[in-house]
Amino acid sequence: MTETSLLSGLMIISLILLAAGLALLVLSGDLLVRGAVQAAENLGISQLLIGLTVVSAGTSLPELLISVQAALSGSPGIALGNIVGSNIANVLLVIGVPALIKPIRPDGSGLRRNITVMVAATLVFMLLLSNGMIGRLEGLLLFVSIVGFVAWQVWMARKAAANGHSPEPAHHDKLRVAGLLVGGLIGLPVAAQLTVNGGIGIAEAFNVPDTVIGLTVIAVGTSLPELATTVVAAYRGSTAIALGNVVGSNIFNILGIMGLTALIAPVAVDQHLISVDMWVMLGAAAAVAALGFGRFTAGKWIGAAMLAIYTIYVVSLV
Repeated sequence: MTETSLLSGLMIISLILLAAGLALLVLSGDLLVRGAVQAAENLGISQLLIGLTVVSAGTSLPELLISVQAALSGSPGIALGNIVGSNIANVLLVIGVPALIKPIRPDGSGLRRNITVMVAATLVFMLLLSNGMIGRLEGLLLFVSIVGFVAWQVWMARKAAANGHSPEPAHHDKLRVAGLLVGGLIGLPVAAQLTVNGGIGIAEAFNVPDTVIGLTVIAVGTSLPELATTVVAAYRGSTAIALGNVVGSNIFNILGIMGLTALIAPVAVDQHLISVDMWVMLGAAAAVAALGFGRFTAGKWIGAAMLAIYTIYVVSLV
């Protein structure tokens, strides 16, 4: 077998692994999110809180598993590129596509407060990135911060419940909810392994830096659960879940996923990511802040503009 045919065979295998992993990510993420939302509704949790915590944590699990697996596999560039790329895709793609279908309005009590947390987390993340290395101490700082954020959200929910502002509990079948949660939790680790193996194979075959693979293919793939959730939420008029999902997911990506990944293995930062990609991430965070604080409705024109910017960005990377 010639070297060219061997490379071609490995490329085909890598593409199959990547496609299978991404497909399983979407399916497993959907199962987990539906189960988590129904479990939260059974407890009488508000839509915004569901979007900021339960849904965003659930849809961020693919990024978590991909990043941890990449760090353990000796490809930290995929882990870091995945987090930065996902935060960019979560705004430009995950808000842009649903906005073309139905206008997204920045509703929901507490949304602006949580957007402030997202922007602050983004700025801290950029400061850490600019040092060229995110070590275990920085990872611990980030991870402690996400624990504090979740505790704060729970406290706010209890405060709202005490004041009589919580919705009435739903009555979803408990066995069905458990089945959705278990299916998602089993499928996601398998999907993460397949996706990382496929991404590493493609990067090696084309001599593409693994950071670029993380910023593009894997970032888009792991953002598909957020995209699916936000499209459904916007179509059903649940804009609090739609924007809350994006804001919460970006917070979880930076504080939780980057924190845990750096605790497992220190991550070196690619220079291109410092000079270009983290600034695009900041611009995406600023766009969400403009929508939230300006109370602008993201309609077709804003959606189209976001998708155009994202397309230009991805093309420039490739």
